Amino acid sequence: MRILGALAAGLSLVLLPALAAAQDFPTKPIKLIVPFPAGGPNDIIARVVGQRMSEITKQPIIIDNRGGQGGVLGTDAVAKAAPDGYTIGIVSASSLVINPTMERVPYNVNTDFAPITLVTTVPEMLVVASNVPAKNMDELVALAKAQPGKLNFASAGVGGLPHLAGELLKLTANIDIVHIPYRGAAPAINDLLGQQVQMAFLDLPVILPHIKAGSLRPIALGAPERAPTAPDVPTTAEVGMPDLLIQNWYGMIAPGGTPENIVNILNAVANQAMDDPQVKQKLADQGLTVAGDRPKHFRDYITAESQKWARVIKAAGLETAMK
Repeated sequence: MRILGALAAGLSLVLLPALAAAQDFPTKPIKLIVPFPAGGPNDIIARVVGQRMSEITKQPIIIDNRGGQGGVLGTDAVAKAAPDGYTIGIVSASSLVINPTMERVPYNVNTDFAPITLVTTVPEMLVVASNVPAKNMDELVALAKAQPGKLNFASAGVGGLPHLAGELLKLTANIDIVHIPYRGAAPAINDLLGQQVQMAFLDLPVILPHIKAGSLRPIALGAPERAPTAPDVPTTAEVGMPDLLIQNWYGMIAPGGTPENIVNILNAVANQAMDDPQVKQKLADQGLTVAGDRPKHFRDYITAESQKWARVIKAAGLETAMK
């Protein structure tokens, strides 16, 4: 992974002339599939980056929300789309590296996609509902140990990073809490606010407004350093769990077989969009770190992430349970 800056400038110099020369692409709207419901971090990223890409290409970028199965359904829609560059997706770690390890999915990550670029990274934050009598990690762990199997944690779907974060918390703290999957972050948050579930690890952008409003209580951030947008929330290392590092990421993909020159054009446009100061600020305000990379480097990143989370899945005993 490479943070934007010199990379985006270099890509623009090298690849954007190809965009000007390629009179046949894009000449019509591009569909950008988001494998989760509206309102979640995936949707926020797609709309911010997609709007700037639309301005650059002078073609509409149409957001198509297709939630379900932890991002698998929408990701599969990208895999099965025509490989012409007019259907792409912004997908999360769950559908590219976690679900394929835990269960059978209808696509092959290695052959059915053409990676375009890593888009953003974001830490997961552990929060509890307002009626949970725990103000910090020690109190939460003590509460869970006093009531084994009674507390539950929400996630944005089976196999998503929030699910894996909860499982890693169980292993790290040696507690028994029950997983409650939802069809995306937004419905999970609704039930957290309604006190139907007790806790969740979720991407910082979607829970930040509720933390600031006081309707959800933050416990810890799964990152090496505190977030500028939530400076009072300690990291998991600060609360005595240095191995509980949970960082989600979102990347842009095209269907496998998309011509290399079109992938390169999309890569150049996406990186130029992400290097826009307003785009960077909008995403930073949500707790997101903008990233950018070449297609090959993004494929290597996917491979490394797959290997890392496969080890966690095996330790949690989820691989056998899911297949």
